[in-house]
Order: sequence, then C-alpha cells, then structure tokens
Amino acid sequence: MADCRLLFFNDKDHFVDKARKVFCKESLVDFLNEKGITLFDTASAVRRLQDNASDKFLEIVQPTDIPALLHRIPECKAIVTTGQKATDTLCAQFSLEEPKVGDFTEFLFEGYPMRLYRMPSSSRAYPLALEKKRQPIALCIRTYNYCKQLSS
Repeated sequence: MADCRLLFFNDKDHFVDKARKVFCKESLVDFLNEKGITLFDTASAVRRLQDNASDKFLEIVQPTDIPALLHRIPECKAIVTTGQKATDTLCAQFSLEEPKVGDFTEFLFEGYPMRLYRMPSSSRAYPLALEKKRQPIALCIRTYNYCKQLSS
C-alpha cells in the first residue's frame, strides 16, 4: 500500500491516521474506486508452514482464478504484482516469463494487450526502504497515465 501512497501522493503516510496509528479505510477505498484500481491476492487460500511472513514458507492451497477476475473487469489493462510468490502464481496462469523487479512484460489476454508489472516485495520479511521503490513506482505512474489516456 505504501507503493500506492508514494505513486500518487509522494507521501507514505497519506492514508494513515497518525494519532490513532490506523489506516483511513474509507479514504483509501474512495481513492481506489476513483482511480479504477482493484486490489486482490493471487491466492484465495494459503497455508503458512512457519510462523513468519516469508513467501518461502507460504504454500498456495488455491490460486485465485485471475482470468475469471479479468472477465469481470474488462477495462483492466495492467496487473501489478509485489513479491516472488505472487509473480510466480500469476505467470503460471498466463504462461509468462516473469519480468525483473521494476520492469514489465506484455501479453495478450483473449486478444487484448495487457502488461504485467513486477514491483518489489511488500512483505515484512523483505523490508525495502521506500526510497528504493521509487524507480519501479515511476514506471507504474507512466503506465497509469498511458492507460488513462487510452480510456479517454
């Protein structure tokens, strides 16, 4: 979520109520709806094999049916993953080669051009300073603006 806050506001605490130390859920949901951004996990059921946040010890019991989701949102032009497990899961469903962190790969979904962007992991197990996420975020900003122009 910090990626989204940096992407649009250059402020990692934009949707945070600092006094109460919680997210402002309503503001966040309103913002995502306004921008046409959908959030969803690549796994619908998981099992943690150890008590930590590492993908290494995360078993995907049931991957999310991403093609079924895309049928429900036909205006979707790009997908962004954070982390290796999410990227692997998505690439397996579309038979894609995974992009490098901070890059993208283009593919067709039922004849429509799509892009898969790979962002740095957002896992607590692999903390990365937000400053180091700026380059991949800039790539997403360019795509967001491009997609916005296409839909106008």
